[in-house]
Amino acid sequence: MMSESAKRPKRKTLPKFNSPRTALCTCPPKYNINPYLGRCTHNCLYCYAIKFPGFNGKVTPRLNLKREISEMVEGTRRRLPVMLSDSTDPYQPLEREYELTRGCLEVLVKHRFPILIVTKSDLVVRDIDLFKKTLTVVSMTITTCHDDIAALIEPNAPKPYARFQALKKVADEGIPTVVRIDPIIPTVNSDLNDLKQIVSRASKIGVKQITASTMKIVKGLPQLMRNANLHLYSRLMKIYSEGEWIGGYKYLKRNLRLGILKTLKAIVQEYGLEFATCREGFLELNTTICDGTFYCRKMLDGFLKHK
Repeated sequence: MMSESAKRPKRKTLPKFNSPRTALCTCPPKYNINPYLGRCTHNCLYCYAIKFPGFNGKVTPRLNLKREISEMVEGTRRRLPVMLSDSTDPYQPLEREYELTRGCLEVLVKHRFPILIVTKSDLVVRDIDLFKKTLTVVSMTITTCHDDIAALIEPNAPKPYARFQALKKVADEGIPTVVRIDPIIPTVNSDLNDLKQIVSRASKIGVKQITASTMKIVKGLPQLMRNANLHLYSRLMKIYSEGEWIGGYKYLKRNLRLGILKTLKAIVQEYGLEFATCREGFLELNTTICDGTFYCRKMLDGFLKHK
């Protein structure tokens, strides 16, 4: 006979962020929610999420989340930070209509979960009122200050200027902010003057940290690039031909990416900001945690102390 415990339905909990250590991920434990499935409509040329079946094809709002998020939160005991999101932008254009991200945040902040926002959209300012109700870190991806480069690699995302403006509004409210220069694509947005401009502007608006990463190639990405820009595709495939495969991602040649990131770290430290790399295998370069979790430590330690 089946035991009583076996008969009970499995309790729903917040999904844990899952990244294999073989992919050089060093993120501390946390939860992760993607309110949207399918290919993010920002259509970034470098999107790594296309390797996952759930993030290909037409973008789809997860309408069931509005119903399930409360149950997930009630079933989750450890108050680890919750990231929105790792594979699709939580503030992509559809969010204006569906407000799934805001709905999730309303429940999460009610239960005082720390929040980690990862976006490249200025729509993020809409939810400042919620961010202020719990400890929140907002990471904004800004890969260039030049509109023409952004139009090439992030065709449907807000312009860099709009992202800086949004980040300033968040920082002005006392909410910790991070700029992610992610990814750095050689010969596209790797110019040192451009990188320095990003860091300089970030420092002036109160950003605490720069997190950086070089582009990794995944299955399907070369064809995506080829369809978008044949010249760029040919150039990058030549550069990456001497790279190495790690955990299903093709990396730049080790000494090449180390050189880029060491130089960027020196620039970041000139401006007095913290620096971290993401999935690069160069822990010696990091002065803090890549995902901004450091700024949640005080609250997080308090939660764990009482568990």
